[in-house]
Amino acid sequence: MDRRRFLALSGTALTAHVHHWGIADPEPLYRAANGGQITGELIEHLRGTADQLRHMDASTGSGSLADLARAHLSLLEGMLRNASYDESTGRSLAAVAADTATQLGWFHFDAGRHALAQQALLGALRAAHASGDSRLGAGALSYLAIQSYSNGDPRDAVGAMQAAREKVKAVNSPSLKAMLLMRQARGYAKLGEREACLRALGTAAELTAAGPAEEDPGWLYWINEGEVAGQAGSCHLDLGDPRPAAVNFEAAHASLNPADRRTRALFEARAASAHLRSGESEAGYAAVENVLELAVGVRSSRLYEHLGRTADDLRSFGGGARTRELIERADLLLAQRN
Repeated sequence: MDRRRFLALSGTALTAHVHHWGIADPEPLYRAANGGQITGELIEHLRGTADQLRHMDASTGSGSLADLARAHLSLLEGMLRNASYDESTGRSLAAVAADTATQLGWFHFDAGRHALAQQALLGALRAAHASGDSRLGAGALSYLAIQSYSNGDPRDAVGAMQAAREKVKAVNSPSLKAMLLMRQARGYAKLGEREACLRALGTAAELTAAGPAEEDPGWLYWINEGEVAGQAGSCHLDLGDPRPAAVNFEAAHASLNPADRRTRALFEARAASAHLRSGESEAGYAAVENVLELAVGVRSSRLYEHLGRTADDLRSFGGGARTRELIERADLLLAQRN
């Protein structure tokens, strides 16, 4: 056996399987995949798998998760084609498929596979439509927006978020609407449209402060004031305002989940750039140290792209023994990634 293939599933992903192998009854799953009746209990198990993938990604990055999500989505598609279910159950099953396809798209994006990411996200939109849940469609569009403002045309991001906000305007979910506005603000920032960006961020902050509502989707558990501050920091960085960016990243730091290593590392990389561009050497060095510690073991091409930009900011900052040491450590980590 190829040892490298055998070890492809490791760390958090392997631990999850080790601890959960004996929980679910396989018989309902087998029957449903081969034309049997789908039960509400089975839907909950399938939804739980999708939730587990989401939490694993926030901790360790996309890594091998795309393969797991693709397998889960293939199973769901087989059930949609072959199993027996009423309309309500079919919509619930389509909702799990939409969520899983959205995550698959995100995993591909985080790993730098952009064509596959877009393909999966467009499939998620179709499944969301079949589910009748506009929130899932808005979620898929939000990831298409991230892809657009990161690697494509930011105008597409703005347009996608305007369409998503229109779809969910009757939904009582301030968190969802805040998230969509933050993605729209990122698009505006990339375009250099400062006033529109700050206005969107301000409204997002007001919506987040309103607190939870009954129609908030469970997959938006991570929306809080710290996330708003972090996205505001990213916007200010794109707008060429490193000092306000640094202030917002500092505000975000305390609100982030310690277990979400990839998310924390991303914000720390941006914070490092903000401090260095503001001429704040000690704060910048400290943030770089944090990124280098957090990035170990996280499999995310997107994180390493940010780390590469941070290393470039260090090179621009000037000489000195500590600068050279941090550049060497960053370069070593980047080389190991490749």
